[in-house]
Amino acid sequence: MITRSNLAEQLREYQIRSKHDWASVSFFSSTSNFSSSRVDVVVFVIWELVILAFFVFSAVSLYFKRLQLAFILVCVTLLLLICMKVTKQVRLARKKKRRMLLPLSM
Repeated sequence: MITRSNLAEQLREYQIRSKHDWASVSFFSSTSNFSSSRVDVVVFVIWELVILAFFVFSAVSLYFKRLQLAFILVCVTLLLLICMKVTKQVRLARKKKRRMLLPLSM
């Protein structure tokens, strides 16, 4: 028989199992720390490395006086940054929606 205390205990165990305390991984993150899976962290680190590479390539192209190429690289970098922000918001919304589907009442 399911009781309220058993349900609360199961929810507590689920939250303990699913929670990962990470330090602030994302330089572009709006929060200082966030709970996410290791896959999310790896994906965002890869995105940030790609964005950093585009910034470096645009600086090098400015050094060689290729203004058009530098402008294109900066635009692509900003587009990637916006995509990363949108992807993060979508994942967090999906995770929040999934948590709301847990059976909290009898």
